Amino acid sequence: MGGPVARSAVGVPFRADRDVPALIVKFGNYPLHHGGVGAIRSLGRLGVPMYAITEDAYTPAASSRYLTRAFVWPTRGTEKADRLVEGLLRIGRRIGRPTVLVPTDEEAAVLIAEHQDALGDRFLFPRVAPGLPRRLASKQGLHELCVEHGVPSPAAVFPQSYDDIVAFAARARFPVVAKNREAFLRRSNPAVNGTTRIATPEGLLALARDWGERPGVILQEYLPREEAEDWIVHACFDQDANPLAMFTGVKVRSWPPHAGMTAHAYVVDNPELADLAARFVKRIGYTGIVDLDLRFDRRDGRYKLLDFNPRMGAQFRLFENTSGVDVVRALHLHLTGRPVPAGEQRAGHRFVVENVDLPALLAYRRSGRTAPHVPARASGTELAWFAGDDPMPFLTMLARSVRPGAKHLYQLWRTHRRSSTGTRGGRPAAPGTPHGGARPAAFPPGVPKRPVGKGS
Repeated sequence: MGGPVARSAVGVPFRADRDVPALIVKFGNYPLHHGGVGAIRSLGRLGVPMYAITEDAYTPAASSRYLTRAFVWPTRGTEKADRLVEGLLRIGRRIGRPTVLVPTDEEAAVLIAEHQDALGDRFLFPRVAPGLPRRLASKQGLHELCVEHGVPSPAAVFPQSYDDIVAFAARARFPVVAKNREAFLRRSNPAVNGTTRIATPEGLLALARDWGERPGVILQEYLPREEAEDWIVHACFDQDANPLAMFTGVKVRSWPPHAGMTAHAYVVDNPELADLAARFVKRIGYTGIVDLDLRFDRRDGRYKLLDFNPRMGAQFRLFENTSGVDVVRALHLHLTGRPVPAGEQRAGHRFVVENVDLPALLAYRRSGRTAPHVPARASGTELAWFAGDDPMPFLTMLARSVRPGAKHLYQLWRTHRRSSTGTRGGRPAAPGTPHGGARPAAFPPGVPKRPVGKGS
């Protein structure tokens, strides 16, 4: 059968099954998602027909030359499960043949796992214990699994009331980190906007007043950046929880700084970390793609698991072995009954997310933060958005970034003007109001306000 073949697919020692398409599954409104574009390109370059769920017809993913069809389906990720399942089945009927599902967020991964029987006739996906992905995506569930299996993780508490938070504030060592306890409440009822560093007990109590009677947060030990290193693991596991492909790397920069999605990373060999991840996955019996975030704490010499994303990570295209296999290709090969070629990872390769790496670079330079283990010179670079054989997603990303970019620059100008003059709209600032009452935009041009997972 014919199909598009591009530079990165040339010379690979395998052929994908071009009779089995793949569908990128995402729930929620985050149209500028480079991970979905990467998956479309990765399998599309092998001639696999690619489909994607998109927010509208003008997202970067919808503009890729490797996409056979975009199914425009605006969702919020808060819909009832039966509605989402029926929507997926409707798409499956329109595709008309068994299709590999590639989820790009926790909500999609959990929905697929918990409704395997309903989806199994139309789609191909790893069969996993139905409740496991939800538990892994939950901060509390993951912490409990780490304790159960002896995997290091930051110390954490799970307050059940405001009084619990008051008691914690009285004894805790600050700063601490607050995160939403359940990934599935981050859209419908988030307590914090992503990972939040809290410097003082007073700051914690002030925030907690808005968290309601049953705070949906985890309060976690803060691992000082000066004493830590950020590592990532991407892998794909078979039905027996054995690795089909395993990769390790170092996160150099993230956005928002130190607590968000990867903006710049390198492939770095780390057998110890790979072994730790493989043993944990084997113990819990997980199958499919994983994206892990760990922080190496130099104070005690241990890797501490921060996040276990039971799905493809947005930066997965950082990792490819010498046989041309990445985790998405490994998944498709395995689910279509084909062997997954082994190979060494491309040590020294780097990944850059063009629209967020510049503001991240500026933030890291101000903080004086450097990353260890980074090669003196990259052996190659994978860009998140731009590709010579598929330029439209990059151009679409730029076009969709113009309006938020202009708004971001205007807010910065207003903040600078207020800081310089001490006025608000030409009038003196009210007593007690800090200069620059308007806060600068938290995200740079083109970055969705809903962060795509840390591994994202």
